[in-house]
Amino acid sequence: MEIKYKIVFSRRRSISITVSPDEGVVVRAPYRASHKTIDKFVNEKAGWIKKQTESFSSLTRINKDKKYTDEELHLFMGREYTLKIFQSSQASVYLRNNAIEVSTDGTEGKVKILLERWYMTEAAKIITVKMNEIISRYRDYMFSPSDLVVRKLKSRWGSCTSKGKVTISSELVKLDERFTEYVIIHELCHLIYHNHGKEFYKLLGELFPEYKSVRKNLRKYITK
Repeated sequence: MEIKYKIVFSRRRSISITVSPDEGVVVRAPYRASHKTIDKFVNEKAGWIKKQTESFSSLTRINKDKKYTDEELHLFMGREYTLKIFQSSQASVYLRNNAIEVSTDGTEGKVKILLERWYMTEAAKIITVKMNEIISRYRDYMFSPSDLVVRKLKSRWGSCTSKGKVTISSELVKLDERFTEYVIIHELCHLIYHNHGKEFYKLLGELFPEYKSVRKNLRKYITK
């Protein structure tokens, strides 16, 4: 089995391998490591690498091969909607029945820009409302994030800094709202336990008992 991989040298003591659907196989090695040593290490891990790579075939890339043309299907809140493009002097995006209607006098590139702006606007509204609803629902836990940021994240669905700033991926608005709820609760739990230790998962289980199954299903999606 021939394995193609990228090497990243740094001031580290050991060799490690990561496998992702976006970057492929990446080997991180100390400066002193020879290519022969690295190649041997990779071949020893061939079985594990193959298993990880094969698992990516079941992933759903929610933005894959989008051309932003008429009749194309796009996700919103877990449902597929047909993109309808209309020529108009006024730019707009509306959700009507089973379609996302985009009006523009421009090219396909402008359709993409308008649609991405619409997704971001909707995500900011939906995620903010959901965040406030969850904080109110669990008021006894006194969750108080210092800030909420909604933006497009490349490789994760959410994050929480040690200073309490919670960031949620706008891409969640394309999926079922149950995933948004899970990610928000997950990050709010980090306000109390800023790690993934036993106490963190105990708290997460109290607030979101089905987190394991929802997390498993969310891992089937990637944004690219």
